Amino acid sequence: MLVGVFIALPIVLYSQFESADRQTRNLVIRAIQDRSSLIANALTPALKSGEAETRSRLNEELARYGSNGTILKLMFQPAAERAVGRFYFVASAPPVTADDVVADLDELASRGVLQRLSDACRQDAANEVRYRRAGTGQMLTSIIPIQTSDGCWVMTSTHTTSEFLDTSIGRPYWQTREIRIAAVIYLVVAAVALLVAVSFRLTLRRFRDVAAEISQGRIGDYAFSHRNVVPELSSVARDFDKLVHDLRRVSQQIRQSAEDNAHSFKTPLAAVRSALEPVRRAVPADDRRACRAIEIIDISTARLLDLVIAAQRHDNSTADLIGAPRVPTDLTQVVADAALHFRELLASTGIRLVRRLDERAIVWAGPGMLETTLQNILENAISFSPRGSSIVVTLRTGHETIELRVDDDGPGVDPGKIDSIFERYYSSRPEKHAGGDALLPQHAGLGLWIVKRNIEALGGRIEAGNRSGGGFSVTVTLPRREP
Repeated sequence: MLVGVFIALPIVLYSQFESADRQTRNLVIRAIQDRSSLIANALTPALKSGEAETRSRLNEELARYGSNGTILKLMFQPAAERAVGRFYFVASAPPVTADDVVADLDELASRGVLQRLSDACRQDAANEVRYRRAGTGQMLTSIIPIQTSDGCWVMTSTHTTSEFLDTSIGRPYWQTREIRIAAVIYLVVAAVALLVAVSFRLTLRRFRDVAAEISQGRIGDYAFSHRNVVPELSSVARDFDKLVHDLRRVSQQIRQSAEDNAHSFKTPLAAVRSALEPVRRAVPADDRRACRAIEIIDISTARLLDLVIAAQRHDNSTADLIGAPRVPTDLTQVVADAALHFRELLASTGIRLVRRLDERAIVWAGPGMLETTLQNILENAISFSPRGSSIVVTLRTGHETIELRVDDDGPGVDPGKIDSIFERYYSSRPEKHAGGDALLPQHAGLGLWIVKRNIEALGGRIEAGNRSGGGFSVTVTLPRREP
């Protein structure tokens, strides 16, 4: 838009100035014509008097009205010679010698002025002729007829048009000095603006490269300031550096806080479990109320421990999003590692994991981000899959994207609740579909929420839906990056 304004502005201004110059040019031409008419009117009494003495002073009379840049000539056509169109050169201002008269008449004839003299006398109307003279530019000649009883007098008033108010009379407006100066200034300003724009663009490109290198952990502190070459962006570069520093500090604090909180909760929980063992052995087996109380304590401590682990995983995942560098990660290997992670659980539940994987599916991700993501998806699929069923993991690489799909044979999700499964703290797990409930941790409704957050942070998207033949499907699409 700014480029369009920058281009359109001189065009609009030129048209406005040209219109103003055209009006000025017309006023100047009208003024020249009126001045010529006034001179002719001033000479009319002397020409009509018929006195020889008065006519002898015509050179002096013309000299009174002549000025720099104006050439006045007076010619006479006797009434008897009107048929042949012959004119006699009578006077001139500035005066010319006898030798120059022939040259002047020849020039007037060649320019078409003499041919117009008879027309002016016959029509008794002023006329105008324009022509170019080498070295002086365009000439404007006004022809004013003065009728007398002796014949027709014609006064020609010739002006160099460029001398009148410095208008563009006789030449295109773009050839005027002002327009050429303005054009030079505009080109200089355009060149400066272009250099500034290029400098800003190069600096912004450097900033983008710096951001990419920071995300990959390949660059140190104050990188934006070191790469900046535009003084006007120095404060912006410093603010970016400070933002990066603050994000790294926050990431470190989140990790430290997650570790401290997990340790603070796990220690008393371990103590409760240890203290519960003697109580368990001391309670008679037939004391159902006491046994039930011990069972509730066991379940509650296990639930608390699972919540502590989930909270620590959540905090570490958040810290990874903020501060962990993005590195080339082979998603094929991540799937293989996840299969090993759940090997014992899959064996105990009789669930078969089928892998259909393309090789070298490379994406840019922080360490642990994809591992956490895939483990949460598989954990969710295992928890809903019935014993003896299959989970199919499909990995396909495209030209620009990589698609990871996990299909299970579970009960699926109520269509009205599919949009809610990626919300924080949402969990819906019927007892009869608790698949590997004995070995899986209790769920706090954070798994799929963490998955969605991680995938979107990597520039991807996640979708879920029920399979047409039964079961549930989760599809992750990530941008493919070359290592």
